[in-house]
Amino acid sequence: MSKNFYITTPIYYPSGKLHIGHSYTTVAADTSARYKRMQGYDVMFLTGTDEHGQKIEDKAKEKGVTPKEYVDEIVAGIKELWSLLNISYDKFIRTTDDYHVDAVKKIFKKLYESGDIYKGKYEGLYCTPCESFWTESQLVDGKCPDCGREVKPASEEAYFFKLSKYADRLVEYYEAHPEFIQPVSRKNEMINNFIKPGLEDLCVSRTSFTWGVPVDFDPGHIVYVWVDALSNYITAMGYGSEDDSNYQKFWPADIHLVGKEIVRFHTIIWPAMLMALDLPLPKKVYGHGWLLLEGGKMSKSKGNVVAPEVLCERYGVDAIRYYLLREIPFGSDGVFTNEALINRINSDLANDLGNLVARSTAMVNKYFGGSIPKERTATEFDDTIIQLAEGTKQKVEQYLDNLEYSSALTELFKLVSRTNKYIDETAPWTLAKNEADKDKLADVMYVLIEAIRIIAVLLSPFMPATSEAILKQIGACEHCSKWESAAKWGLISGENVTTAAPLFPRIDLEKELAELEAANKPAEALQEKAENIAFLDEISIDEFAKVDLRVAKIKACEPVKKAKKLLKLTLDDGSGKDRIVASGIAQYYTPDQLIGKNIIVVANLKPAVLCGVESCGMILAADTADGVKVIFPEGIPAGAKIR
Repeated sequence: MSKNFYITTPIYYPSGKLHIGHSYTTVAADTSARYKRMQGYDVMFLTGTDEHGQKIEDKAKEKGVTPKEYVDEIVAGIKELWSLLNISYDKFIRTTDDYHVDAVKKIFKKLYESGDIYKGKYEGLYCTPCESFWTESQLVDGKCPDCGREVKPASEEAYFFKLSKYADRLVEYYEAHPEFIQPVSRKNEMINNFIKPGLEDLCVSRTSFTWGVPVDFDPGHIVYVWVDALSNYITAMGYGSEDDSNYQKFWPADIHLVGKEIVRFHTIIWPAMLMALDLPLPKKVYGHGWLLLEGGKMSKSKGNVVAPEVLCERYGVDAIRYYLLREIPFGSDGVFTNEALINRINSDLANDLGNLVARSTAMVNKYFGGSIPKERTATEFDDTIIQLAEGTKQKVEQYLDNLEYSSALTELFKLVSRTNKYIDETAPWTLAKNEADKDKLADVMYVLIEAIRIIAVLLSPFMPATSEAILKQIGACEHCSKWESAAKWGLISGENVTTAAPLFPRIDLEKELAELEAANKPAEALQEKAENIAFLDEISIDEFAKVDLRVAKIKACEPVKKAKKLLKLTLDDGSGKDRIVASGIAQYYTPDQLIGKNIIVVANLKPAVLCGVESCGMILAADTADGVKVIFPEGIPAGAKIR
């Protein structure tokens, strides 16, 4: 019988670009999912997006698009980020998916028919960004206790979930299942801060906006975020549908991995809903700490680059994965700085791991023509390193089973350090000078490559691309690359090693920090400019009338060869003929992001040849703190004149 493992991350609210803190949770979940797959489990790794609510509706109106159009663009960016970070999710749910909407309607109706949802009127204080109602006593300094923003009085007819009914049952469940809330400190917080003061019934419908799942038996009411978003963990598995085979197979979830700010939702509201539905509760909710920036918030002036895409481009995906998992004990808060990231890359990845692989493979190539020799005459240091190598897998597993990613990597890098020390102890360059030491030299080379094999296998859940590169470089076969092989010494034999570029080149810390600071100067300059704007000289209306601004649709888009900054745009400007424009926006947009979009073009600009492309016009864009932003007019046909 196969073993099943179901792990989830929160479904992310598509209100803007994800930062490195969001990546923290998902990289951790991905590591656990990969680890369980390597152990032979049938894994379901769920992530996704929570796409309904008043905030989304308001932002879509501001942009002149439908809510679905607004979230579609952001969700595409989230999926691109997960692909970049090598996230191996099995299912991506969107709360706008038809099957989820249908299931939520059924869940809401079932709770209503059982008497756990009733109709009433809500009067309280509402935080729009968090989409949360609060009582006066729950506010902190008169503001939202979660985000610190202003709250506004709100009153509307609403349905309520009888959360208060389940207070005692929740505490009883916590006591009977001490593993349910982790770390344990989170459980104490839930009981002392929320349950003991008295749970209030929960508002679970809204009438002040329309973007959401409708209550099908009461038009005008929209299912509120708690029932909608939290239900994703079972609707994604087919609960409430004709095919609930995945629900039967994977529920209850093994782990809900969440940030500590939403532990309350996942350990009080969600389990109470499941109790009301008479469904099993998840086995564990783990509320990890926050990844903070210096000073507790983003600050470009401090040189902190927090966009995952930028970090991955500069340092490599696996370096970022390693830093996120290694730097901070998972249950605690930690501080992200570029300096700490670079130091971790230099010390652990370049000096220790990268140097070990490079030195070892180079010596096998130099002394044995690249062919890994068999063990011949053991050295006095062999037993120590072999015992450590064979025992590391068990220790790594113990830590991974408890979501102690940092400790698992610490344990693994003890083997990396010990193997580097083994090189110094055996001094193979000295052995190579004497023919009588040839057998001992062969043994040293074998020990090095076999230790590296075990390191690479155990590294796979954390840094999959690096692990694969190392195993390929030492010629490891499929059998000796499997997880269980990491506990067995002596599996590699007869393979050839290859040379490769350094896995992690050293970074000049001072130079890199200076470059990061310089990269942030444009944003600072824009801020200064915004405070003291210097306009160009005035022109007359007649002079302005000479500029012909037209709406055009991008039919095709491609990079311009030998020009890193230019994209070649083929436009439909309403004239019936294609217009070609070369625009220096390649570092801000990919062709896929532009094709099909409407833009504004200066149609009567004198043609100019740019890198071999005759450009007939110029598109309108704006300089912002986040870079150049193209202006996309929506709902205006190609050819329309801007005036």
